[in-house]
Amino acid sequence: MEVKLIRLGVNVDHVATLRQARRTVEPDPVWAAALAELAGADQITVHLREDRRHIQDRDVEVLRRTVRTRLNLEMGASEEITSIALALRPDQATLVPEKRQEVTTEGGLDVAKHRARLADVISRLKSAGIRVSLFIDPEKKVTELSAAVGADAVEFHTGAYANAQGDMAAARELEKLIKAGDIAASRGLAVYAGHGLTYWNIGPVLKMKPLEEVNIGHSIISRAVLVGMERAVREMKALLQPGGGDGTV
Repeated sequence: MEVKLIRLGVNVDHVATLRQARRTVEPDPVWAAALAELAGADQITVHLREDRRHIQDRDVEVLRRTVRTRLNLEMGASEEITSIALALRPDQATLVPEKRQEVTTEGGLDVAKHRARLADVISRLKSAGIRVSLFIDPEKKVTELSAAVGADAVEFHTGAYANAQGDMAAARELEKLIKAGDIAASRGLAVYAGHGLTYWNIGPVLKMKPLEEVNIGHSIISRAVLVGMERAVREMKALLQPGGGDGTV
């Protein structure tokens, strides 16, 4: 029986958050990405926001030249950022909603509302050889629309699951993720997950049978502050192995 391996995308945005707190040159998210790859990360994820609150243009330019696994660029569908992505040519672009006043991404894309714009951006990115994923809530309609607008993959927003209070609430949110994952796979979409995932809640998410990839930032970077980047990545990577997602680190 073939063992399915789930890719780990390490988001290094919050290394840049710490750097930008002093507007200095350290810590460098490029160095953090290199250490994450050495520790077994399958992908480096960064979000180039329109307000440049953490990751800067220089960061994505250097990462494009230095990342040896895959570079996943999270991005809003604005013309400015789309033009940067087309020039940069990351391995994957993940289209996300973006509001300047939010602390972190608060929910999935409204694919129905922005269908025409998303279809246009997706087409342009794919024509440049960039794989496109949409960051969406685990809902049937939005999942089906994601396939209709031409996405290659969907990354399900796991925030509701991560923030659920109590086992019953978490189980309900997990069931939504599992059902949405099955719908996505039936529409030919690759299935990813991310947002709020930690060393302690990742295990149940692995029950999503079509799951191919998770993107995790805050939990890994928080642990790295205390134990080092390489150890933090290795410990998360171990939890993604078959039988490893029991939350023991």
